[in-house]
Amino acid sequence: MHQDLVKPNKVISLTYVIRKQDGEIFEYTDLPIDYVHGAGSRLFRKIEHALEGRRIGEKISVTLAPEEGFGPHDPALTFIDDLENVPEQFRHVGAQLQAQNAKGEELTFVVTHVGESQLTVDANHPLAGQTVSFEVTVKGIRDATPDEVRSGDAGATGHRLQ
Repeated sequence: MHQDLVKPNKVISLTYVIRKQDGEIFEYTDLPIDYVHGAGSRLFRKIEHALEGRRIGEKISVTLAPEEGFGPHDPALTFIDDLENVPEQFRHVGAQLQAQNAKGEELTFVVTHVGESQLTVDANHPLAGQTVSFEVTVKGIRDATPDEVRSGDAGATGHRLQ
């Protein structure tokens, strides 16, 4: 019986675990997500390359240095402000607020520290500056539709892997 391989213009369904550099699980999904292989998806290039030629059920482990993954930690994206300048609903660790930079780009800031008189927010990705590992399992493979190939978006026609 012929089994499809992960290759360009295939919709790949996968599950994953992301571990921080200390081994702690940062994120996981056991509900498969789909992407169009080779279509410039948001999947990290090193992971997509490691999946090439794999079959359903195969698992890969990939370690990404900061420059391959979530980037270096940028101190320019961390700000400290006086607590009195911050609305009450944002005065707790984990609170998120949206702001635009000078270029008009929307950034999400997360409160990372609340002191007696000051608060720290950070717009870096939580994994910025860290070496992380991904454990990825191939759950399904199918031909991408012409719409999916054109758009690079799995499910562009509403078709999902079963």
